[in-house]
Amino acid sequence: MTSALGFGQVQTIDLHFQDTPGVVASAVFDTGDGLALVDTGPSSTLPALEAGLAALGARLEEVRHVLLTHIHLDHAGAAGTLLARVPEARAYVHERGAAHLSRPERLVASATQIYGDQMERLWGEFLPVPAERLTVLAGGEQLRLGQTDVLPLYTPGHAVHHLAYHVGEHLFVGDVGGIRLDVRQTPRAPTPPPDIDLEAWRASIALLRGRDAHTLHLAHFGAYAQTEAHWDALLANLHTDAERIRAGLTAGQEPQALSDAFTEALLAELREEGPDLPARYEFACPPWMSVQGLVRYWQRQAARAAAPASVPAAQAGR
Repeated sequence: MTSALGFGQVQTIDLHFQDTPGVVASAVFDTGDGLALVDTGPSSTLPALEAGLAALGARLEEVRHVLLTHIHLDHAGAAGTLLARVPEARAYVHERGAAHLSRPERLVASATQIYGDQMERLWGEFLPVPAERLTVLAGGEQLRLGQTDVLPLYTPGHAVHHLAYHVGEHLFVGDVGGIRLDVRQTPRAPTPPPDIDLEAWRASIALLRGRDAHTLHLAHFGAYAQTEAHWDALLANLHTDAERIRAGLTAGQEPQALSDAFTEALLAELREEGPDLPARYEFACPPWMSVQGLVRYWQRQAARAAAPASVPAAQAGR
């Protein structure tokens, strides 16, 4: 089979998460020194990743560089398993996520509190990544992978350990670029706990929209032209979602009522853009998780505002 991965080309691989197409993706390109994979997805979708590579005329064993945007399970869950199978590969991760990849016990325990006995079905195994096979990044480094220049960009807001990667005309934006399941949908911000920071997210958007790149690659889902309209819509939806939660908290809504109202409004807006979008969106980003992240954000803001002036802002709300 002739490979569809010509040098400089980027392909999207649909990971068919929970047998649902078009919600979780990896991106792959040829560096001139093996393949680079941007996000692995969870181990539960590793067979789909292998099948996607095979459809492109490639094999998992050709992967040499695993560029992780962040360490959430739907993005990095299969990293340890992949590296165990491909001894020549190494992973790249932000410095604030590196320890969790090498020693994932706390990360897995935290996820298990949320998903319980569904962990294996949803995510599969989460093997540690040996520290010596990690390239730890702060953002701003100039990486040369084979014949390809890669610029990692520190882009917090969704997670404190989030990176985007600028490669030629391509910008791999993980979750900070929003969820956009197809061209009908305006991008929405996934806001799960614990790290949501609206100010940092807006700054990350300003950084990314200023890059000289033509194509955005979203993990949820696919490739889109980099346009002002994409970023403007993401900012507008981020503001709308955050204000809905703030208003509900101010009104004293009970947690379940707040979550139900948010979900109803969000899914109604998605339904106007496409009748199939709500169901797919709930696979990509369950609305109740976005509610929890925004509630935590506003509670921390309130704690900071109420803290005595003598308490440093960085300590308020801890």
